[in-house]
Amino acid sequence: MAVLPSFDMLLFGGTGDLVTRKLLPALYRRHAAGQVSADSRVIGIARSVLSREQYLNQARATCQEFLGKEFDEGLWEGFSAKLDYLTVDADVSEHYAPLASKLKGREQLVRVFFFSTASTLFAAFCAQLAKADLITPCSRVVLEKPLGHDLDSADQINQSIGAVFHERQIYRIDHYLGKEAVQNLLALRFGNALFEPLWRRGRIRHVQITVAEELGVERRGQFYDQTGALRDMVQNHLLQLLCIMAMEPPASNDPDAVRDEKLKVLRALRPIKGADVTTKTVRGQYKSGAANGAPVPAYLGEKDIAPTSTTETFVAIKAEIDTWRWAGVPFYLRTGKRLQERLTELVVTFDEVPHSIFEAPPSPESANQLVIQLQPEESITLTILAKNPGEGMRLKPVSLNLDLGETFKVKILDAYERLLMDIVKGNLTLFMRRDELDAAWRWIDPIREGWAEYEDKPKLYTAGSWGPAASSSLLGRDGFAWHDEL
Repeated sequence: MAVLPSFDMLLFGGTGDLVTRKLLPALYRRHAAGQVSADSRVIGIARSVLSREQYLNQARATCQEFLGKEFDEGLWEGFSAKLDYLTVDADVSEHYAPLASKLKGREQLVRVFFFSTASTLFAAFCAQLAKADLITPCSRVVLEKPLGHDLDSADQINQSIGAVFHERQIYRIDHYLGKEAVQNLLALRFGNALFEPLWRRGRIRHVQITVAEELGVERRGQFYDQTGALRDMVQNHLLQLLCIMAMEPPASNDPDAVRDEKLKVLRALRPIKGADVTTKTVRGQYKSGAANGAPVPAYLGEKDIAPTSTTETFVAIKAEIDTWRWAGVPFYLRTGKRLQERLTELVVTFDEVPHSIFEAPPSPESANQLVIQLQPEESITLTILAKNPGEGMRLKPVSLNLDLGETFKVKILDAYERLLMDIVKGNLTLFMRRDELDAAWRWIDPIREGWAEYEDKPKLYTAGSWGPAASSSLLGRDGFAWHDEL
């Protein structure tokens, strides 16, 4: 891989989980691969008063833990030479002078401001960076989700950021779009003539998108209780995956050509509002149960969770897209915490043959399906019917599997590795544009309002299960079932 352009990457929230567990290990791997130039620098920025040595010790311990056998003392010595740390409080102007001093004379390099903090701080950071004259033509700003808590708050944040950064400098990040299997979905759809004639109503019966987590809220209780699964996962991850599944072929691989088509999908989503929320959505909240063979508490028993909280930890939605390609094809979205296993998959179920000439009628389990798995492993599986050996003509489902790591014999890049490289290169394809974000919130907000209007409280489900029974009924009413229930 080619060496990246020289850069200064400033990680705001530099002592937080995302930076220490994801971003620093991702940058270490790119350093180990020889992609990070010798004069590039990574500066952790947070309110904590730490010396550079103390920060390096913390970073080393975390990288050792999360890199495991990949961690190498010699490589760490070279990588840590690029690391630095500064204490900065968002609203304290005086704290930006040392940062300006660090960056002086490096205005021609790519300068990345990565905001891994609460989105309520983004406006203050931008105002102070502009005041300190730290935003150059080569600057980029990276915004972590969720961006705001509704359309109005997201609009206020975007206006504040847009006052000092051009839209082409703004990278709204969703790490799911950096996963190799998502890239392969684009290749599968738009690089092969095989699927395009089938990718539409009349050929596809329904689509499922599942993002399941075994973990509970962990150390994010306070944040999660104010956010919930709809804002935390559906508004960004699941809707972005839906867009890639449903978008029309773009005219080119140009970033705006791709994002234009994704925007059309979001604008074509049929609104779910009023009484529709009671039939097309399911809210859930986990109660005590077991995970990995050990007892785990209910959501209401987690740290920093109010004992009367009605925040949802599970959401299932029947989404419909009002376009010629997808009219009548339901898209079922599902996400939750404390589910049976960690799993992210997209399942496309194709129509049955119009007339079966074989002995046994087809069953739901024998439908042709395309399963794209993003985690725990990244793979693509196509299920077809073949003759079962022996007498007679009885058909049996068989799978054609593509294990990405095994097939290409290379280590698959972590999502953040890919996205950090794209940011430095200036490639916006996998990042949300402002109008995409607005369209996503316009679809999400009426669902929340409907829940409030109809006092739709979360349905309880046992930790370690696949969610509330109502989730199965959501598909069952249409004659379908979740992939894991077949």
